[in-house]
Amino acid sequence: MRPPRDAANLGVVNLHDWIDELSDVLDADTEVDEGLLLDLARVAAHNVARPAAPITTYLLGYAAGAQDANPEQIEALAARAQKLAENWDKPAGAPDPDDVNDPIPDDRGVDHTGEAFEDD
Repeated sequence: MRPPRDAANLGVVNLHDWIDELSDVLDADTEVDEGLLLDLARVAAHNVARPAAPITTYLLGYAAGAQDANPEQIEALAARAQKLAENWDKPAGAPDPDDVNDPIPDDRGVDHTGEAFEDD
C-alpha cells in the first residue's frame, strides 16, 4: 500500500522544488499557491470528471494571465471555478442546450460555379 502524500512533498519529489524549476524553464516569474490549485483540481476531478482537473487549473492560469490578475483576483477566479465545479450536476454525455442540431439542407445538386463568397 502506498503511503499518503501531502501537497508539499509528493513522494521523493518536493513540489516546491518542482514549481521553482518549472517556472524557470517556462520563464514564468510568478508565485504559485499550490494548495489553491490542488484544492480546485480535486473538486473538479471529483465533481465533474478526472480530466477536468488539469483543464480547470490550466484555464484558471490562462484567465489569471490574460487579466494580469493579482493574488487576490486569482483567489476570486479560483473560487468562481470551484463553485461551478461544486454545483456541477450535468451527467457525462448530457446534451448542451446551446448546441443547435438543425438539419443541414442537401444542396449537392446545386451548381455553385462562379459564385463569390465574402469573408465576414
